Amino acid sequence: MLIFLDIDGVMVQAAGWKAPPNLVDGIPTFNQKAISALKSLISNDTTVVLTTSHRARFTIDMWKKIFERRGLKIDKLLTLSVNHDFKKRKDEILEWLNTHDIETDFVIIDDDTSLNSLPKDLKEHLIITSPLVGLTPEHISNFRKRTHLA
Repeated sequence: MLIFLDIDGVMVQAAGWKAPPNLVDGIPTFNQKAISALKSLISNDTTVVLTTSHRARFTIDMWKKIFERRGLKIDKLLTLSVNHDFKKRKDEILEWLNTHDIETDFVIIDDDTSLNSLPKDLKEHLIITSPLVGLTPEHISNFRKRTHLA
């Protein structure tokens, strides 16, 4: 499985009036429901592609440690290219999909509603979260039913 993963509004609830505490790495703690939901998707052959705007702040090894510190072991981790052209997330993901051969199931997990304008065949792989709630086990359950993934 390939997981395109945002952080803010997905793993971290984006409640502007109450910021979650940062850990020593400068990234906020992850919501426990989001951790549980993401864990249910991750297996030994899972690759996570970070789409977050924070992706260029750290190296891949540092990101792996950030996830481990929050209870998530991700062995295969990539990032989208740095977005110097201020592209929309939708365009960044489309560009990545068009330049990589994907031979596995994939899911895009993000709170960016511009992704609703993805082509229909790609939109089937989309989980849009509410930034105030983040990723939940219900999102994963509904995604599995919709895509018939076990």
